[in-house]
Amino acid sequence: MLRTAAGLLLIAGVFPACFADVARAQSNAEPASDDGSALIDQTTLPSAVDLKGARPQADPSVLPPAATTLPESMESLQAPPSLALPDQTDQVRIRELRPLTLAEVERLAEVNNPGLKAVASQVQQAKSGLRAALARWYPTLDLSANGLPQYLGGEQQNFDQRRTRNVNPVTGETTPTGVPAGVRTTTSRWTANFGARLNWNLIDPGRVPEIAAARDTYERSREAYLIALRELRLRVAIDYFTLQRRDEQVRIGQQSVRASIVSLRDARARYQAGVATKLEVLEAITQLARDQQLLTNAIGDQASLRRSLSATLDLPQDVTPTAAAPARVMGTWIPSLQESIVAAYAFREELDQLLLDISINNSNANLSLSAVQPVLSIFNNFSTQRFQGEANVVTPPEDQVYGWSFDNAVGLSARWNIFDGGRARAQYRQNKLRAEESRFNFATQRNTIRREVEESFYELRASQQVIRTTSREVLSATESLRLARLRFQAGVTTQREVVDTQRDLTNAQVRYADAVLNYNGSMAQLRRRTGLDQVQACPVVDLPAEKPEGLGVEQVPIEPMPSLPSCEASQIGV
Repeated sequence: MLRTAAGLLLIAGVFPACFADVARAQSNAEPASDDGSALIDQTTLPSAVDLKGARPQADPSVLPPAATTLPESMESLQAPPSLALPDQTDQVRIRELRPLTLAEVERLAEVNNPGLKAVASQVQQAKSGLRAALARWYPTLDLSANGLPQYLGGEQQNFDQRRTRNVNPVTGETTPTGVPAGVRTTTSRWTANFGARLNWNLIDPGRVPEIAAARDTYERSREAYLIALRELRLRVAIDYFTLQRRDEQVRIGQQSVRASIVSLRDARARYQAGVATKLEVLEAITQLARDQQLLTNAIGDQASLRRSLSATLDLPQDVTPTAAAPARVMGTWIPSLQESIVAAYAFREELDQLLLDISINNSNANLSLSAVQPVLSIFNNFSTQRFQGEANVVTPPEDQVYGWSFDNAVGLSARWNIFDGGRARAQYRQNKLRAEESRFNFATQRNTIRREVEESFYELRASQQVIRTTSREVLSATESLRLARLRFQAGVTTQREVVDTQRDLTNAQVRYADAVLNYNGSMAQLRRRTGLDQVQACPVVDLPAEKPEGLGVEQVPIEPMPSLPSCEASQIGV
């Protein structure tokens, strides 16, 4: 019968098929023994600048590129418009439960996820910023026009404040006339002015550091996109494994409820036959209530996680994803712990980002000093004017008078801010200190990367052992429940033994499901944190053609529980 129970669990996808590789994976975790036991001089370690370069560039080829389109079978799962906002209840009602595989979930996340799209937009923004900085190498041309055309019309009257005097020819006396002398001029003129200025900085100390900082900022944004893509794939994989865990929890809850229903039915039958006590019936009712609570919580967690995954995938408002396959052990991690750590150091873009931060801060420091350094430019100013008409003439202006003129000036100009109160020097020191801070952050990030790899590796190794022990526990608890039910039906034991063994089986299945979740999650984290994909798949299990006998509870129907208001539900037992 133990073999029968083992076959049942194998068909249900509970028993792992790759434990033969556990010993080899554990041996890989141990450091290689050698004769040298002395500590390594840390000052002899290579520098990150020598390994990666002072200004590392993003390498998108280190991981598969993100998908941009969906296959024809998944076109209905295209993300809704970014500004779409439902305003009616019918628009958010779930109409489809779509089973998805892990590969389909990852593809949907890469195509639909709005967060990844935002990071991709930031890369294009940084690229435009770099192009704007490169424009400082080119000359600038400014055009200006003052009236195209412009008409000037007016009239001006000028008076002499001195009064004119008449002279008497006989007496020689002068008398004022009382009328001041005046001149009136008029203007009627059409003009058109055009000017152009060509300027080119021959010597500009701030040009090179600004372009260098913009280039490093662009590379940093590309690194950020690769990090966001890897984090998205990891988060989606973890959510998918967790959803499989919630599905397994629902299955365990349903199996427990069915077993409790059978136990309650047997207890009532024995009580009516007079061979059991009321206490055994109450114990069966209590266990059924516990299992119903377990199933209710599992269904709630399953629904919540499905909607959370739907938000990550940005699916249509009326579609909810489900896991298309049950939880399975992914395989065996082949690289050793030391190989994983070294691969993570070379793989992680977080370290490249900090090196770029150092370069950006050094460029900004040099840019600060350019504020007090001379700038030499060559310029060419050209202006031209055409006019028709006359201005400020005594006689009426003539429209037939016209002409034009132009001027052109070429020369050198210099600008030098000799003293700024020490501001440029202070900003230089500030950016140099920021570069030093980035060096300290590099050391912190290096230690964090190693700690993350070690935690995932140790969690993976621990989950291997837990899977082994809990699988045996599930097998033994299944057989114990079968025997306890037979003993209870034969009248040689009590309902308490059946309840206890049933509870042990439920707890063992829950612990096994948790171990599989932790194992697959640690595997996904190692692949994300090291860039390695050296995973040996589990061998195919050779299962019998006939389905083995189970516990006899698979066909027991589970009646739906009514959803009562909390006030009414709390008074049921009163």
